[in-house]
Amino acid sequence: MEGYLINDTANLSNEAIIDELMQHYGDDVLKLVMQYVHNNSIAEDLTQEIFVKCYRALPSFQYGSSLKTWLWRIAINHSKDYLKSWYAKNVEAKDDEVFMQVESSISVEQEVIQQQEDDNLVKAVMALPIKYREVIYLCYYEDQTMKEMADVLQINESTVKTRLRKGKQLLKKHLEREENG
Repeated sequence: MEGYLINDTANLSNEAIIDELMQHYGDDVLKLVMQYVHNNSIAEDLTQEIFVKCYRALPSFQYGSSLKTWLWRIAINHSKDYLKSWYAKNVEAKDDEVFMQVESSISVEQEVIQQQEDDNLVKAVMALPIKYREVIYLCYYEDQTMKEMADVLQINESTVKTRLRKGKQLLKKHLEREENG
């Protein structure tokens, strides 16, 4: 799809390009935004705003990077801008739905144990400072390479590696504390 959009943009309207981006990356952008805001309703609103922003900015897109990288940059920056806003700092939104439950055929006891471990991991990841959380998310949830993460975050690959290493260390410490505590 990525090559299709880049090679044939002359034949597609901006509406068609945004529609393709929304169909292919809408859920991924929503999950990415959730890593920042921890609230499904707010993440859905921000995701809509991100695609509106992309639509408006599409005529000026230079194709210096892939459309996906460009979209991720906009999503990350928009999420960070939201977190800095007065609204995010002063209004408390209620939404406990952080991750959807995964269906499985394991026993109820195993499922409860697995759910508790997953919840602990999610809480540990969410407790990380944003700069570590975003590299952990991009690496493990989006399976991005160091170069892709560096492009999306607009930082050096060495910085990505350092943040990933530090993020893993912080996660390990947090999880060990939970286990012993």
